[in-house]
Amino acid sequence: MIPLSHVLALSMILFILGIAGFIIRRNVVTVFMCIELMLNAVNLALIGFARYQPSLDGQLFVFFVIVVAAAEAAVGLAIIVALYRNRGSLSIDEVDSMKL
Repeated sequence: MIPLSHVLALSMILFILGIAGFIIRRNVVTVFMCIELMLNAVNLALIGFARYQPSLDGQLFVFFVIVVAAAEAAVGLAIIVALYRNRGSLSIDEVDSMKL
């Protein structure tokens, strides 16, 4: 059985990588993937906690996070496609305003 500390350490590493990519990168798609990485890191931590507790609450929260992430992915990708069609670029520096 894997110790909880190892699961939480991996989750923390993934979350920190997601934050670093979100702050450093200048591409909308990469920023979007970093947000998804952070959501998956939280899911990993919740599953780790749920494994060591006799309750299903952590798994229920993970289910809701996955549902929200799927909705966010659908809406986010639609916005990214619309942004690319209107601006011709996916650089964050070039899409800093809402004007066309």
